[in-house]
Amino acid sequence: MRASIAFLLALALAVAFPAAQTRTAQTLDIYVVDVEGGNATLFVTPSGESVLIDSGNAGAAAVRDANRIMAAVKEAGLTQIDHLITTHWHGDHFGGMAELAARIPIRNFIDHGPNVQPAAAADEFLQKVYPQLYAKGKHTVAIPGDKISVGGLDVLVVTSAGATIKTALPGAGRANPYCASFKPGENNAEDPMSVGTHVTFGAFRTIHLGDLTKNKEFELMCPNNRIGTVDVLLGLHHGVDTSNSEVLVHALRPRVAIMNNGTRKGGQPDVMKTLHSSPGLEDLWQMHFSELSGQEYTVPGMFIANLLDDPPAAMPVAPMSPPQPGPGAPPAPVHNGPAYWIKVSAQTDGSFTVTNARNGFGKTYKATAKPATR
Repeated sequence: MRASIAFLLALALAVAFPAAQTRTAQTLDIYVVDVEGGNATLFVTPSGESVLIDSGNAGAAAVRDANRIMAAVKEAGLTQIDHLITTHWHGDHFGGMAELAARIPIRNFIDHGPNVQPAAAADEFLQKVYPQLYAKGKHTVAIPGDKISVGGLDVLVVTSAGATIKTALPGAGRANPYCASFKPGENNAEDPMSVGTHVTFGAFRTIHLGDLTKNKEFELMCPNNRIGTVDVLLGLHHGVDTSNSEVLVHALRPRVAIMNNGTRKGGQPDVMKTLHSSPGLEDLWQMHFSELSGQEYTVPGMFIANLLDDPPAAMPVAPMSPPQPGPGAPPAPVHNGPAYWIKVSAQTDGSFTVTNARNGFGKTYKATAKPATR
């Protein structure tokens, strides 16, 4: 009789709380998915709520990237995506959205508003496809200062549509010493529109700024550092040198940075110098080896998630210059085989573990006292 009652109770709980809501993990899990130099970063809370930042590449790569995101979704035991943040309207950030939405329900679609860099593919998507997708859920245009409701997390929009938060986060707001040496950079129209999010889980802090460019980094971080410090810096605009200024990276003092680069996209020498000289940085993790870094600036292979299908016998020591864009550009090295993510598992005390799914290598970063100057 007692066994029957226990079985019925377990069955009732299973119906009331689907698998995604009954995770046994007590960690915030972050999956940085390999979408070949695009972006797809999945946050999963202990209660099973989820935030996905971007959905990979467009065109022929959309199915591939949707499948790779779904592999992380299944690993995490999710039955829906609660919030999808599209940082901006470049094809390597929204391209897999329709394919992904065909595989799993998405409840809340968040973006910065209209595309400001006219492009046929993006404009057609926004006119004909996107409204049909968010009609099945909710659509939110993000404004700096907005909070995204996720149980157990504090998810704050810090940049959107070219604007930044004006009030410093609690404990932040000190003068930023790197502002004096800042040099403006170049950018296109859409990257500066990126939706940037700051996530707090107990004492653990991380930030993802999409493809926010140097000039907007300056607006966010100067003359005073409105963000403070973070434990993990995500994305880094693929390691492209139109972003990743000292005024941002050095002021945030990340213990770990995870770069969503491709084999020939990002990881440029100037960015690598900034990262490797950043105060307090313990490790840089990369989605791919970057030919633009060469062996001169790269990290040990155990920190790199994905290999090439046909790797050369030896990697050059010197970094290579990125090829000029256009039809004459040589193709990037092929990687369409197994794709591996980098996973962060964070505790509320501020400690966290980063794991490379390719080789199983993991490293735990113990909780530390936060710097007094933020």
